[in-house]
Amino acid sequence: MNTHNEIYSIDIAGLKRSLPIIEIAPGLKIAVLNILGDTELVESAAKHLNSLLNQLDYDVIVTPEAKSIPLAYALSVISKKPYVVLRKTQKLYMGKCLQAETVSITTGKPQTLFLDNKDRKLIANSNILLLDDVISTGSTSVAMRKLLNIAEGNIVGEAAILTEGDRSQWEHIYSLGHLPVFD
Repeated sequence: MNTHNEIYSIDIAGLKRSLPIIEIAPGLKIAVLNILGDTELVESAAKHLNSLLNQLDYDVIVTPEAKSIPLAYALSVISKKPYVVLRKTQKLYMGKCLQAETVSITTGKPQTLFLDNKDRKLIANSNILLLDDVISTGSTSVAMRKLLNIAEGNIVGEAAILTEGDRSQWEHIYSLGHLPVFD
């Protein structure tokens, strides 16, 4: 739990935000971006990301559950491309799902991503844009890539509002900014 009330100020897509800094492991702190409920930021970020992605030939936006869902929806509205959510729990109505495992930096626990059977046809042989709110370690992206390769999707790009950590490893990501990791 963050007891020092530390914040990291950042400008994202022309909007200023103060992100809480939390300790996720002994001696390791991150600034947390939570876009849920921040419609102004979601819409502005989607608009700015869409302008970065206008030269990218993609057919479908794919995002993990849950914080990046509003961003995927907003980008879908602007780009007129459908979006698919990779779920973190399997529901009975999802049919025969494909799945892949990941460990998220924000939860620190193994998670499984599931591709709903209804979305498999949309993914197969389509050009895919992977979308997340923040890319930190890339573990979620690895699981998404594994799952979409099984589903025979062609990943053509990856985007996020922000990247985090070692900036040099995220040069291929379309993003609106970068967050440092704090000691």
